[in-house]
Amino acid sequence: MTPPAKLSEIWVFLAQSPLLWLSLTLLAYLGALWLHRRSGANPVVNPVLVSVIAIVGVLLITRTPYDTYFEGAKFVHFLIGPATVALAVPLYGQLGRLRRLWLPIGVALLVGSVAAIVSAIGIAWALGGSHELLMSLAPKSATMPIAMGVAEKIGGLPSLAAVAAAVAGISGAIMATGLLNLLRIREPAVRGFAVGMAAHGIGTARAIQVNETAGAFSALALGLNGIATALLVPLLIKLSGFF
Repeated sequence: MTPPAKLSEIWVFLAQSPLLWLSLTLLAYLGALWLHRRSGANPVVNPVLVSVIAIVGVLLITRTPYDTYFEGAKFVHFLIGPATVALAVPLYGQLGRLRRLWLPIGVALLVGSVAAIVSAIGIAWALGGSHELLMSLAPKSATMPIAMGVAEKIGGLPSLAAVAAAVAGISGAIMATGLLNLLRIREPAVRGFAVGMAAHGIGTARAIQVNETAGAFSALALGLNGIATALLVPLLIKLSGFF
């Protein structure tokens, strides 16, 4: 039987190995994906949500700092860039429709982006949120890197903005199908654009699983809303007097 001291030494060694945390990330997601499929693709059993809960649980139990985990799993973080660029592939097949729909897309982008920003600030303000909290929540519907950058520039906390963006993405991916069905919105392009606006990358991943056209328009909304949020958040905050 291995003495406890030996087990502790082995764990310390393994915890410093990048391969351990990379393997944990991949295994957690594969397990979450298996559960998602076994549930009949139930949106509540979202693979991202389940894998995040599993990884956070392991980090808490082992008392591993997030920085240690990230150092090992940063290769997955690196792959976000190529994966985002790859979203242009299904979008390229929709160029004809994009040319015809540029006006409604532009209107939907402006209305959706403003609504996301104003609702986040308004609800947090009504509940007595601090200025720092409001500035962190304002860009929550943009993809995480943009949300963090915008929050930092306007006086928010990048770490809190990252959490808000993750919550928005996961909750949007979970609720989108039921809500859009309730509203009787059937057109894949419209459904996809709405999901991409509200739930950025996580919602886009879900949309691609459901329908290729929805995934393409979700990817378009993800990119456009990131740009719109970066431009509109400082402008709206300045006009509203929060600065």
